[in-house]
Amino acid sequence: MENSKRYEAGMDVMKKLFSEEVRGGMAGMKEISPDFWEMIVSFGFGDTYSREALSLSQKEIITLTALITQGAFDQLKVHLEAALKIGLTKEEITEIIIHCSAYTGFPKAVQAMGIAGEVFNGT
Repeated sequence: MENSKRYEAGMDVMKKLFSEEVRGGMAGMKEISPDFWEMIVSFGFGDTYSREALSLSQKEIITLTALITQGAFDQLKVHLEAALKIGLTKEEITEIIIHCSAYTGFPKAVQAMGIAGEVFNGT
């Protein structure tokens, strides 16, 4: 796929996943490094999230799991919001975190559950 189409596909996916406010905050990366912003949109969302074999819900389950496993809690909040936006339920998200506790340990799962609680309560 040519670069402009990859970028457009990435922006389309980001609109499905993230609120305008979140996308605006993410776009601040453009000011720091336009090249890195291009990579995030074109590769991260255009090439990766635009693939069709998995649904956006399945991709978000994988993303939530990976973020919890890495302890990437700054990114977790926006992906929890995205997961809810595309149709995952609070119960499904809670179960993902509980399941991760067996593989990542309780400290990461406890932190993830706390962030999920904040997202569920709109704070």
